[in-house]
Amino acid sequence: MFGGLSGATVIDSLDTLYLMELKEEFQEAKAWVEESFHLNVSGEASLFEVNIRYIGGLLSAFYLTGEEVFRVKAIRLGEKLLPAFNTPTGIPKGVVSFKSGSWGWATAGSSSILAEFGSLHLEFLHLTELSGNQVFAEKATVRNIRKVLRKIEKPFGLYPNFLSPVSGNWVQHHVSVGGLGDSFYEYLIKSWLMSGKTDMEAKNMYYEALEAIETYLLNVSPGGLTYIAEWRGGILDHKMGHLACFSGGMIALGAEDAKEEKRAHYRELAAQITKTCHESYARSDTKLGPEAFWFNSGREAVATQLSESYYILRPEVVESYMYLWRQTHDPIYREWGWEGQGGLGEILSDRSRFLWDPGRVQ
Repeated sequence: MFGGLSGATVIDSLDTLYLMELKEEFQEAKAWVEESFHLNVSGEASLFEVNIRYIGGLLSAFYLTGEEVFRVKAIRLGEKLLPAFNTPTGIPKGVVSFKSGSWGWATAGSSSILAEFGSLHLEFLHLTELSGNQVFAEKATVRNIRKVLRKIEKPFGLYPNFLSPVSGNWVQHHVSVGGLGDSFYEYLIKSWLMSGKTDMEAKNMYYEALEAIETYLLNVSPGGLTYIAEWRGGILDHKMGHLACFSGGMIALGAEDAKEEKRAHYRELAAQITKTCHESYARSDTKLGPEAFWFNSGREAVATQLSESYYILRPEVVESYMYLWRQTHDPIYREWGWEGQGGLGEILSDRSRFLWDPGRVQ
């Protein structure tokens, strides 16, 4: 999915190495970027994956250290992604060819995926800021992607997951706050915050989308667990994917800037969703959460299919714990964090205690 680029884990980990004060490892990674991270590749790459892992990793490393190598490589790589936006609507395709500079097809045939083309704004704005080249911001923000999204009719205010980059129409009405949709919503509230709270379009789009999600997707199980279902043309799938568990943290993050009468409500909603995601861990034999969990046939917050009964080190649940801890300082979120770590057993080093050490995190 990286078009021949190597070192995704190295670059994606640069900011973590730096923040964790792993100085020797960071210097080793920096030297690798300088000497071995080559951009003269010719494969087909996922625009989304290259952006969030490579561009995002390089930008974070630059802002933390000021090291010019990270800025230069981020801009050069960003330029290689621009052909993906050469579509009739300006909505980028999911795959770009580094060899021909043309765009290819997303995994859903002729569709582009909401979470992919909706998760470019943060990085591309900074590519413009660091390069002085306005094309990055123009391609990934208001003039193209948001313009299309604001104009198109949305079913009940919901954003389906697949859009045609040729016609600008929805391809099917599948709505999910988990996979295929997730980071679109996250980038809206973070764009508002990153702008110093001046990007009113991002703010309005976020709260309007959240209101539609709450109206049409939010459910409470007979056992009292709050969850966000998936929507397929008006029919609900009463399931949550692990990926959707970031939403507790996102809603907590956005609560502060909601209408005053909604702030306490959103904080409580964030806590309830995060509690549900914790239950998906607590109810498993290993105390690690499944890839997806259901609410049906008297079973709640458990995987019901073998194809969803696995754990691949996803961070969304512990991410929400961290957001809720930062906002509330309720010790339950530390306790839940240790429960999950216990499930992983001895493979985690004591360095992970940094995340929950009251002397280091306030």
